Amino acid sequence: MDPIFDPTFERLGLAALLGLLVGLQREHAAAGLAGLRTFPLITVLGTVAALLAQQFGGWILAAGLLGITALVAVHAPRRRLADSQQPGGYGTTTDVTMLLMYSVGALLVIGPRAAAVAVGGAAAVLLQFKPELHGLAKRLGDVDLRAIMQFVLLTCVVLPVLPQRTLKLLPDPPYGPLNVLNPFEIWLMVVLVVGVSLGGYLLHKFAGEDVGIWLGGILGGAVSSTATTVSYARNACGDPDATRTAAIVVAIASTISFVRVMAEVAVVDAGFLLTVAGPALVLMVLTLVPVAVSWFHHRRRPATVHRSENPTELRSAVLFGLMYAAVLFGLAGAKYFFQSRGLYVVAWISGLTEMDAVTLSTARLATTDVTVAADGWRLIVVAAMANMVSKSALAGILGGWRLLVEITCLFLVPLAGAAALLAVF
Repeated sequence: MDPIFDPTFERLGLAALLGLLVGLQREHAAAGLAGLRTFPLITVLGTVAALLAQQFGGWILAAGLLGITALVAVHAPRRRLADSQQPGGYGTTTDVTMLLMYSVGALLVIGPRAAAVAVGGAAAVLLQFKPELHGLAKRLGDVDLRAIMQFVLLTCVVLPVLPQRTLKLLPDPPYGPLNVLNPFEIWLMVVLVVGVSLGGYLLHKFAGEDVGIWLGGILGGAVSSTATTVSYARNACGDPDATRTAAIVVAIASTISFVRVMAEVAVVDAGFLLTVAGPALVLMVLTLVPVAVSWFHHRRRPATVHRSENPTELRSAVLFGLMYAAVLFGLAGAKYFFQSRGLYVVAWISGLTEMDAVTLSTARLATTDVTVAADGWRLIVVAAMANMVSKSALAGILGGWRLLVEITCLFLVPLAGAAALLAVF
């Protein structure tokens, strides 16, 4: 074989390129104390050490890492001097990066090369965007950091300790089909919904207090369309000028709920997404048409972002987990005792509060039930109809009869379209 095509040269070339990428950034940002020459050499050293370790043992790789660590320690006084002379000088970040790039060079040999390239590229990006990342950290308040850490608690602490097996709560037979509750899978759905809501919550945080009507509705729907309805309905109470804006924002947020539906279905059962996507997209369009017409006549009015509550509170997460488990069990029970007719009752009741639980429960059942996989989209459409009705009622109670009329008019088209879908198909 021609030596130029030897995989060894490919690994060494990637090591040099990744080292040059990081070294270029450090040369520019850290006064050249460890830069364009040092980092390629360190990365290539990691690759060479890993290649030698395959022949002579892993002690060579460990010795190389100890050598880089010693080099970092020897230059510590010089680092402190540079830091005292200019901001952003040779500091702890550069030290850690040197150790990381040595490891990246080794990973090119002993691990997936794609992972090594991704780590090296990500390191360069993180180093370059230091001001932006520091600015982001400063803009996060105590409440926002609490939300992020609570999500870490839900995901990294609670989820791994839950049993990954279906609980046998009822004798099997005859009630085997009712044993559908898996603690790990239930909490995984909690993590999914809380993660989506947290993303919307943080977007809400950085959007500012005054945004356009569309962005206000999109951000509100990303967090919770029901919470958005409550917030804007309260704001519109006693203020006729805010009524139309509140109705438009609530309708836009309800439109985003269909995006959430498709995203959640895709995570649970990608095959079921092919069944759900058509009706969901139709309802999205039917919801957007009256919204666009209403917005066109009131597009000059600003919309204020109303601060949403922390979506990662443990109590809220537990409540959603219980709701999801109840809906999942209810759908299984309705299917077992009443066949398909009972499913629609459960879907309607669940849709009165939120779409997440019934969407995830239906997608979960679709993975094992052929009937639900084929006709489960009907349950989601029924839940969507119930959700629109409940939002209209909630808006009327909190915001007054004018808001009730406005939102009802916006929801008439998608409600009629949903009824047509159920009747025709």
